Amino acid sequence: MKRSGRPGARADGGTGKRPGTRGAGMAPRPSGAPSREEIRRLVQTTQGHVGKREVMRHFGLGPEHANAVRGLLKSLGAGGSSARDDDPPRQVPEEPRDVMEVRVTGTDSEGEALARPVSWTGDGPPPLIVMEAEPRGRPALAPGERVVAKLRPIGPGRFAGRTLKRLTEAPARVLGVYRPGTGGHGRIEPTDRRVKAEWAVPPGESGGAAAGEIVLGEPLPSHGYGLKPVRIIERLGNIGDARAISLIVIHTHDIPTEFSAEALAEADKARATPVRGRVDLRDTPLVTIDGEDARDFDDAVFAERTPTGFRLIVAIADVAHYVRPGAALDRAARTRGNSCYFPDRVVPMLPEVLSNGWCSLRPAEDRGCLFVEMTLDAAGRKTTHRFGRGLMKSAARLTYEQVQAAQDAGDDLGLPIPALYDAFRALLDVRNARGTLDLDLPERRVVLDDAGKVASVAPRPRLDSHRLIEEFMVLANVCAAEELERLHQPCVYRTHAPPSEEKLETLRSFLRGFDIALPPGGQIHPRDLDRVLKRVAGTEEGPLVNEVVLRSQMQAAYDVVNIGHFGLALPRYAHFTSPIRRYADLMVHRALIAGLKLGVGGLEPGDGGHFASTCEHITATERRAALAERDATDRYLAAFMMDKVGATFDARISGVTRFGLFVTVAGNGASGLVPISTLPEDFYIHDEATQTLTGRRNGLVFRLAQEVEVRLSEASPVTGGLVFHILQGPGDGAPRQRWRRR
Repeated sequence: MKRSGRPGARADGGTGKRPGTRGAGMAPRPSGAPSREEIRRLVQTTQGHVGKREVMRHFGLGPEHANAVRGLLKSLGAGGSSARDDDPPRQVPEEPRDVMEVRVTGTDSEGEALARPVSWTGDGPPPLIVMEAEPRGRPALAPGERVVAKLRPIGPGRFAGRTLKRLTEAPARVLGVYRPGTGGHGRIEPTDRRVKAEWAVPPGESGGAAAGEIVLGEPLPSHGYGLKPVRIIERLGNIGDARAISLIVIHTHDIPTEFSAEALAEADKARATPVRGRVDLRDTPLVTIDGEDARDFDDAVFAERTPTGFRLIVAIADVAHYVRPGAALDRAARTRGNSCYFPDRVVPMLPEVLSNGWCSLRPAEDRGCLFVEMTLDAAGRKTTHRFGRGLMKSAARLTYEQVQAAQDAGDDLGLPIPALYDAFRALLDVRNARGTLDLDLPERRVVLDDAGKVASVAPRPRLDSHRLIEEFMVLANVCAAEELERLHQPCVYRTHAPPSEEKLETLRSFLRGFDIALPPGGQIHPRDLDRVLKRVAGTEEGPLVNEVVLRSQMQAAYDVVNIGHFGLALPRYAHFTSPIRRYADLMVHRALIAGLKLGVGGLEPGDGGHFASTCEHITATERRAALAERDATDRYLAAFMMDKVGATFDARISGVTRFGLFVTVAGNGASGLVPISTLPEDFYIHDEATQTLTGRRNGLVFRLAQEVEVRLSEASPVTGGLVFHILQGPGDGAPRQRWRRR
């Protein structure tokens, strides 16, 4: 299948940040509307989403109260309230609400339950929540349980939580590696590096598990102190097996892997798409261009020169023909939200018979498609577009490397390769004139051998062929958003807000240290940031500046309210080009089919009313997938580094915290922690604004993106954890010269 980390993902401006700024101040209570406290109580006692519609329905309010209720919800959100709003994501606060739904992930070394938000759409990683002990007489919280918790801050990224309401009735589960002991006793070693405590397996409760097996355990009733007991209910394979790492990640992040029998039966009924009622594109030499390891091909492209410029066609797999609204396949796809990609496998959004079969644009096979035909003038500006439903036959399955090599050698492969590149260069000129943000952040590619072991880790190359496909897809996505607006159909926008005032001020302060100034005022254009990146390109400070600019960005999201796309400098943008692996694209396809009256598979009456909640859901599943994919890469890298404990590496500081430094190894991108206790003895001051850790007496300064030499001291593929020590000079403990002093 196509990898989610392919370079085309840079269409979001190189960021995965969510739009959002802090809400406005307190809103007055409107006449006839509930009070803030009444809304707060409603949320605390209601399971599930509570937004404007739910508040109005509960209190029997009419349309005249809609704006007032929206204002109250916004004011509650700004104050850290429990209310959940239907406003666009830019109004969602960046900090957790004081009441939210959380999932218990494990326990710390003292047996206290640790939790994370069930659906985190804030900026940055989800916070860690330390749950208070349950009242006497109530069972302790077990990993996997979901509760509504009242939160209070106890430190950066950490909150204390008190249970208000338990939401799960089924027994929770714990995931780990089984380690047998004596006398029939055993223990489960957690696979989550944030969980410090193990679980005890009493005699007779091991389920036949062998040493080193990955297991799922079900908590048993317990009282008092000590390790919590569990019963092993499922064995997932040996920790040494090639597939073990992905299995751990999939279960850790609760990614659905099984399709219902009903959904599989629907997929098995799929047949070839007839040409009747469709535009016949089979004689047009459309080609797919993907990575070498791609198995599904959901987009194909064509270009030709015209007397006035170019004619382009982007054809996309017609998933809506097979996945109908409300059907079992649709429910399964929405639940997943997107496909998840790991070095050794894919967890697809759709069953394989569709994702790699009838919906995949295989060469020389008839396939149904939705297409957009676009005309450009000689300068690359779009002049017209039209959408249609067609039947195509891919002329070739090409890889990025093949296409780039052919272009460099002047070989057209008997296909419209030269016209594709000519159109790409024209589109690139338009992009550059528009002023987009293009961060220089190389991606890692983990290559496995036949035994599933890591053979190599290297930066993923970025060729003009990658950028060619990206530009074609961006233009098609823009056309989809424009067309749905023209048709007055509901649209799932891909939104990306500008940096918040707080983030922008932090960035300004940081850049002043390099004598770089951003334009004055609260507004900024992506070209302003891109100019900064071009100024530091190739310099020692370049990686640091790219990293800090990335951290200044908000996260992209799906929304029914259009706020534009900051990174791409576009006023409107949607996702249309990957319906095999993204549910958002399928929603856009259905809206186009309905609006243009293109036949079956379009939106059903009333479907648009669910778009807002679906956008929130698929934004969360997208972020879950991104976290899981990074988690898998980290664990594979830890396995790759196991036999390198004691070796030294050139690295760069990739994170600065109060408890130490995170470093990333040059070349393979492995990341790990340098505990503050291993630095030269001193009292270190953490400055979040400048991203530095400074020794009060010795004057040593550790900065984000600073080059250091490190020695690997620990590597654990079970948790994905790596621990490094920064090297000092021989004998006297003096720091190496590359460490900076004040």
